[in-house]
Amino acid sequence: MAKKILVLGSFVADVAFRAARLPVWGETLMGSGFALGPGGKGSNQAVAAARAGAGAAVQMLSRLGDDAFGRLARETWAADGIDASLVENSETPTGSAAILIDEVKGENAIVVVPGACFTLRPKDVEAAVSAIRGAEVLLTQLELPLDTVECGLRLAREAGVQTILNPAPAQALNDEMLGLADFLIPNESEAALLTGLSVESVAQVEAAARVLMGRGAKCVIVTLGAQGALVCVEGEDAQLVEAFNAGSVLETTGAGDAFCGGFAAALSEGRTVLEAARFGCATAGISVTRAGTAPSMPRREEILALLR
Repeated sequence: MAKKILVLGSFVADVAFRAARLPVWGETLMGSGFALGPGGKGSNQAVAAARAGAGAAVQMLSRLGDDAFGRLARETWAADGIDASLVENSETPTGSAAILIDEVKGENAIVVVPGACFTLRPKDVEAAVSAIRGAEVLLTQLELPLDTVECGLRLAREAGVQTILNPAPAQALNDEMLGLADFLIPNESEAALLTGLSVESVAQVEAAARVLMGRGAKCVIVTLGAQGALVCVEGEDAQLVEAFNAGSVLETTGAGDAFCGGFAAALSEGRTVLEAARFGCATAGISVTRAGTAPSMPRREEILALLR
């Protein structure tokens, strides 16, 4: 039986616009579609983990505004059985993300205004230490203040809880922060920013991962989109876990979140790192065939069917 996953992260409302291509600065395009839905890396990963897990309890630690977007968050979490008892309301409005989707290529460009979740401070995380200690896995990202993220990672490490850090949106991190991550899961561009190295080939990706391990991360898994993910563990050869083709790619928004949530769910069940990475790749492979972020996350039975 899987154990609890605590997600320290964000919720923002996704406002998505679809068009035949992305606009350039100063240009106005006529779009073909619009959607408003739940988003934010923390929330997306929590939904992915809840749907992918074998009975794992998923708990959110975040902040929301007392507004329509905040109510959307609570409705989203309730629908997937996510425990929101640690989530309090802030006077700051809930954040939002503007997502521009190229419907031909399936690519996207995103601007995030975090809003209420940025009012979550280290003291709030410290107040939730009992919940952190009761988790098997703590999963977090960088859509919160860095000192808040670092506090959560440190408390989890001190309690012997496995820590997963998805360093997104990309920004520079010090060695102390990297050293608190049992599993660091960047994509190619995030690995490049963190190391200053080129990551245009698998060999270059491995070199960047080894640098990050040298700076303290215990295990580095670089997600590579259609190529899958490269798993680097100290003292072992790097392993490329191939991506899964679950159908035509509709959009890539949320694929990294799907991987992280699926990986955390598998890890909480006691699967090995490679097994968890394969589970994450299958989760992401299904998500890209669907529109949206949280709504695109697959159910466990779909993931297991693809793995077979």
